Amino acid sequence: MTITKDMSILEVVQKYPDTAMVFMYAGMGCLGCAAAHFENIEQGCMAHGIDPDALVEALNEVVEAEENETTEHFESEEAAVAEAAR
Repeated sequence: MTITKDMSILEVVQKYPDTAMVFMYAGMGCLGCAAAHFENIEQGCMAHGIDPDALVEALNEVVEAEENETTEHFESEEAAVAEAAR
């Protein structure tokens, strides 16, 4: 799934918990505030003076790294099971 600036902040953090650090490092440390429940990423960025395109790029990098790590983990487990079955 690609994160876009029209997605809600809460939706992104719930689906991809590792993105919380990206929001916080960017200056959006109020993930628990009421606005995070209804604001999309672009609205939150505008309220905090953050470039929404740069933030979305960083968020997608984190998600991609997380997905690659998961894929590598499953591939190594499949290889171990195949080896054990021989």
